[in-house]
Amino acid sequence: MIRRHPLAEQAAEELLRRIGSGEWALGGKLPGETTLAAELGVGRSTIREAVRELAGRRVLESRQGAGVFVIAHQAAEDWDKVLRRADITDVLEGRLAIETEAARLAASRRTPADLKNFRYTLSDRKRASEKSPDDWYVEADLAFHRAIVTAAHNAVLTELFDTFVPRIRRAMIDMLKLDEQHRHRHDQAAHEAIADAIRARDPDLAATRSREHLSAVRSSLI
Repeated sequence: MIRRHPLAEQAAEELLRRIGSGEWALGGKLPGETTLAAELGVGRSTIREAVRELAGRRVLESRQGAGVFVIAHQAAEDWDKVLRRADITDVLEGRLAIETEAARLAASRRTPADLKNFRYTLSDRKRASEKSPDDWYVEADLAFHRAIVTAAHNAVLTELFDTFVPRIRRAMIDMLKLDEQHRHRHDQAAHEAIADAIRARDPDLAATRSREHLSAVRSSLI
């Protein structure tokens, strides 16, 4: 029984699950709208919308006068998502180059003012990760990462990062759209670990933790 909304989306996912499990063979015909509507506990119009969605994802094919047939057991990946993921990966690779070295330098050069900035930005990020809209969360996350770059006290790295910020912001918004569970909102511990290494004046550990964090984000998109 489908209970959550939007119904058509949920119905499409349930049909896709059943198709993937082999309930209907490749080339096989789906039961009629009335039967599926009764099985899923939704209206016939919802089934029609779900079928249209799966047809668009090249799983089902509606044949005039014949019915609806299975043409694939898995949905083809949305091309927009493919391109978005590629763009995010490029941005993360750029961030790896800038922020890993910035963390290394920050561990040697950070000042009491930098440490205070870490505390403020980490606190803001934690609050924003819990319930704020995506754009607020992104700004809070960016503020912390900029605090690391600033603590490196290297004008070129800071300028590079600031020039890069619009791309980072756009990539992060796209990443959150791809990550429906918002897992990356809840990686506060990884951010605190980077700050701790910089606070401890351990350049290698700071660089490693920065690299590990950004690499983990990149790996989650592959």
